[in-house]
Amino acid sequence: MDGMSRVLSVAAAPAPDAVAHFAARLSYETDVSDVYADLTAGTAEIVVVDSRSGDAWRQGHLPGAVHLPTAQVPTSAGTLVPPGATVVTYCWGPGCNGATRAALAFARLGHPVKEMIGGFEYWVREGLPVVTASGLHRRPVDGLTAVGPSKDCGC
Repeated sequence: MDGMSRVLSVAAAPAPDAVAHFAARLSYETDVSDVYADLTAGTAEIVVVDSRSGDAWRQGHLPGAVHLPTAQVPTSAGTLVPPGATVVTYCWGPGCNGATRAALAFARLGHPVKEMIGGFEYWVREGLPVVTASGLHRRPVDGLTAVGPSKDCGC
C-alpha cells in the first residue's frame, strides 16, 4: 500500500448516510460524562442500571444507580424502572458486553434504553465518584482518558 491511504482505501460514506449512522449511534449510546451530568442534576427521566454481579456491585457502583444483573432484567425490571423512564445500562467496560445484553433485555420489555459506553471502568478512570460499603470514593483521574471530573473536555 505504498503511497496509498489506508483511511481512504474504503471511501467515506456520503454525508446523508453518515448523518443517519452517527445520529443512530447517539440514540443507542451515551457516555460516562453525560450520565454523570444527569445524575448530578437529578434528571428523573433516566434510571441507571448496573447489570453486574452482586460481588461487583459491592466492590463499587455509580451513585444513584440501581442494581439489576442482566439475567434478572426480565423478571425484576418492572419493580425498579418506572414506566416511561429511559434506562441507561452499564457493566465493567469496553471489553464486556454485559451492558449490551442488559440493554437488549430492557428493549425486549419495551423500555427506551441506552448503553453507557466505557462502563464502570471509564467512570472510575475519569475520577468520578463510586459508592462502596465504606462510602463515596474517587480515584485519581487517568490522564489518558479525561482531563478531570471538574473540567469539560470540550466534546
